[in-house]
Amino acid sequence: MEPISTALAGISLIKASVSFIKENIDTVNDISDIVGSIDNLLNGEQEIQKNRYSNKSMIGQTKDAASSVIDAKLAQEAISEMRKLVDFRFGHGTWQSIINERARRLQEEKEIIEEERKALIRKKAKFQKNLQIFLLSSGVGLFFIIGSMAGVIYLTGGL
Repeated sequence: MEPISTALAGISLIKASVSFIKENIDTVNDISDIVGSIDNLLNGEQEIQKNRYSNKSMIGQTKDAASSVIDAKLAQEAISEMRKLVDFRFGHGTWQSIINERARRLQEEKEIIEEERKALIRKKAKFQKNLQIFLLSSGVGLFFIIGSMAGVIYLTGGL
């Protein structure tokens, strides 16, 4: 995805999430009713930050320096506003609890993905080892078969 379109997607995600939360914050019965929008808000901010600090080429980097800084500031402003709304509606510390829980789950997800990657590497290594053993034993077996046939031909006086 192009860096500019990634940033635009992040901004759009933030705007839609802020709008939904603002419209529904007073009518929701519990935080789970808006948790999807909070996730989208945080994901949008993450996209903006990823775009801002990505390894872009130097060409055009100075052109969008101002917009990337402004986008990041707007995202932080939106998050701050949502933090206040959520804490006001559901009690002080709710937003921080959401952030902590999200970070914990993301860390768990990373650990699971890493463990799956390591398991796949182990599985591939085991397969390669088994393949080597099979090929080696097949080669040795083939050598003995050919040797035996040659011996029989030699002992019977040849063809």
